[in-house]
Amino acid sequence: MNNREFGTKGEDLACEYLKKNGYEILERNKHFSKLCEVDIIAKYKNKIIFIEVKTRKTNAYGTPLEAITKNKYKNIKTGVLSYLAENKISDYQIDVIGITIHPTLRIEHLKNV
Repeated sequence: MNNREFGTKGEDLACEYLKKNGYEILERNKHFSKLCEVDIIAKYKNKIIFIEVKTRKTNAYGTPLEAITKNKYKNIKTGVLSYLAENKISDYQIDVIGITIHPTLRIEHLKNV
């Protein structure tokens, strides 16, 4: 499995988790520029949620959440602001989901980062 397939598997797991918790998936892999992509755009109650997903096989080299750098967050925020302007949305938040596959599946959801 290459990195792209592995990332897609993580996003699939995140979508399953979100759906089980009452989220409606609106879009996946929304590109705003060469540097900016939002993994999942979902709706929860009346709020639009922009979600970055990081997946790791193990935590041997750090947790998935540690892989979200300040620069990555800045790029996500740029895309989010563009989406908000285009779609006239005022109620939103940015979440992060970290997934570790081994030794057991672990999904960590940080809300409103």
